[in-house]
Amino acid sequence: MLDIGAFRTRTCGGFSRRSFLQLASSLPLALALPAGATRAAQPIKAKSVIFVFLWGAPSHLDTCDPKPDAPAEYRGPFGVIPTRTPGVFFSELLPRIASRSDRFSLVRTHVTTAPGHPDAGTVALTGFAESPLPVQPNFGSIVARARGDQGGLPPFFSIARGVVMDGGRRIEGYGGGTLSHAYDPFLVGCSESGGVEFPALELLEGLNPLRIQDRRRLSTQLDSAMHRVEQDGQRMWTRKVQSAYDLLLNPAARQAFDLTRESDATRSRYGYTTFGQSSLLARRLVEAGVPYVQLNYSRHVEALNPGFEFGWDTHIYNFELLQDQLCPILDRAFTALLDDLYDRRLINDTLVVMMGEFGRTPKISFRAARDHWPGCYFSIWAGGGVEPGRVIGASDKRGEHPRDEPISPLMVGTTIAHLAGLDTQARAEMNVLSGGKVIDALL
Repeated sequence: MLDIGAFRTRTCGGFSRRSFLQLASSLPLALALPAGATRAAQPIKAKSVIFVFLWGAPSHLDTCDPKPDAPAEYRGPFGVIPTRTPGVFFSELLPRIASRSDRFSLVRTHVTTAPGHPDAGTVALTGFAESPLPVQPNFGSIVARARGDQGGLPPFFSIARGVVMDGGRRIEGYGGGTLSHAYDPFLVGCSESGGVEFPALELLEGLNPLRIQDRRRLSTQLDSAMHRVEQDGQRMWTRKVQSAYDLLLNPAARQAFDLTRESDATRSRYGYTTFGQSSLLARRLVEAGVPYVQLNYSRHVEALNPGFEFGWDTHIYNFELLQDQLCPILDRAFTALLDDLYDRRLINDTLVVMMGEFGRTPKISFRAARDHWPGCYFSIWAGGGVEPGRVIGASDKRGEHPRDEPISPLMVGTTIAHLAGLDTQARAEMNVLSGGKVIDALL
């Protein structure tokens, strides 16, 4: 089900000017990209990218880089299991991902420059610090600028219930940055039952394009609302919302968001969780030709307690949350996504990158949990020109620092852009990812 009108905006005088201005300013101009969008300058190995953002930062020692021989105050309570990659072990909490290590490659030597969530989030998504403003563009915005509109759908989606936030503060690097708001992502929310929401379009009560097939009827409803708006608001609506209106009237586009078209068996494989159904939506968007999808595990970093699907910020209950909630959800949904991409022959043209914004302290804290750790963390890469089954780098014996060459977020973004067809010259023309190097060991 597609949900457009989830909150009320009427007052006794009709629709407020504020509501329409808020809507118009939040809709990305990426829905109507300029005709002169930059084109890729080299062969495109990754026609689509799914960037799985583990917002809040998972513990590398308790997931993909365990240290069973470290002292007890480092290694934690979980056992390790073998993967399909000789000599590589994962935490026992990720059995499905471990059994598919021949389908992806693992990087264990990431480092970042920022210790807090919003600033590290910006570095993770752009390769650069928040300051000075405006920030550098999100990797997805760079691909969107290069590729333009694809089949009537925006080129960059971010799946979360709103902009990714830390409490009340957003990640500054969530969108177009120096490339302009024209390349911000189109925000889509997805519930645990598979209901899809467009936060920027939550305006007209009862408006649901899956139920309204008659173009004349939908047009009449929109025109009626527009006439109740002051002139400035109407101009903004006309300029920025027309492309969204066209999207909603496109049957093929609407179908991409309708998860009920999937079988019960498929939806169950992903799991009836927010992240599970969001992962299924990401696959459907790739099938529809979308160049870049940022698949966020939660909108907020906080990991509060078992039973709530929040992020990976496990300052308390680290081991309980990983065991009871976070890892089982990830293990199920991510492997369902990976299997689907292979089974549907999409993997060769689709790059999947999974990572957080930093790691967590190798030494267990006084609260029997783990805190922020920018000094070492991991990522997983699959498809889209990546050679599977490889392990790039290793951390030291306690997981505190890389033993081999550190790999920065800027290198991550440069590699994504490279596989998406943007060579050094194309990146220079866009003035993005300056100084970045490709992670050649992945290719």
